[in-house]
Amino acid sequence: MNNLELLSASLAYMEDHLCEDIKTEDVAKECYCSKSTLEKLFRCVEHISVHDYIVRRRMMKAARLMLENQEMAILDIALMYGYSTNESFTRAFKQVWHCKPSEFRKNSRFSELFPRFVVPLESGDDYMRNRRHVDISELYDLFRNRQDCYFVCCDIAYMIKINEISRKAGDLAIIEEMRRMEECSGPEDVVFRIGGDEFALLTNSSDKNYAEEIAAKIRALNGTTFEYEGQQIPLNLYASVAQFQESPLRYNELFTSLHTAIKESK
Repeated sequence: MNNLELLSASLAYMEDHLCEDIKTEDVAKECYCSKSTLEKLFRCVEHISVHDYIVRRRMMKAARLMLENQEMAILDIALMYGYSTNESFTRAFKQVWHCKPSEFRKNSRFSELFPRFVVPLESGDDYMRNRRHVDISELYDLFRNRQDCYFVCCDIAYMIKINEISRKAGDLAIIEEMRRMEECSGPEDVVFRIGGDEFALLTNSSDKNYAEEIAAKIRALNGTTFEYEGQQIPLNLYASVAQFQESPLRYNELFTSLHTAIKESK
């Protein structure tokens, strides 16, 4: 099994067993490799540990369920994803979302912050080849229903410098990017992640001026800071507007076009 096959198999196994008590050793055994080999590959490609990826995907699923099923008790959601107490679930949730589950349910709306990673696609374009590929296919029906609507695409400027401070600072920058996009958007607009620090906002409007206004609001916040361990770090975002009207809607072409819009905004 080569590295791409190993990465693909491990991602598929983890996704199928998120509600079970799986450890890195279990994933490695299923993929017929050593734990150290899997960890090295994962850190090289995804820049996080296998365990951290599992936690992020569980908390992404839990957050979505929390918002879609308001009547479901948080403890029941915690139990579904392998946490026996509210306390242990809250610790894991805060590690990912940086707030308590109850606060998230009260103040947030759905955003795809940690979608499933997929094996990188082959591409002759250096920009696309170096992007982290994620699976946003769960939103396909939404894309199809809003095929005439505009996207606002965002990316963090100088992300490498922020990651040099700390990977945690980088994670906080990504959450702040998502928060700003939500703040500047309308109640029916949907924010989702399309790469490492790249996001797209799908509006519910075919009016380009509406999307341009959102992009302008996002850019107007450039230079404002977020806090990391007492340090105020300025955050600047690229923001561009795109529309995808190909018919029939092809998922891979949509994904590429969103990244192209970000590339052209720089």
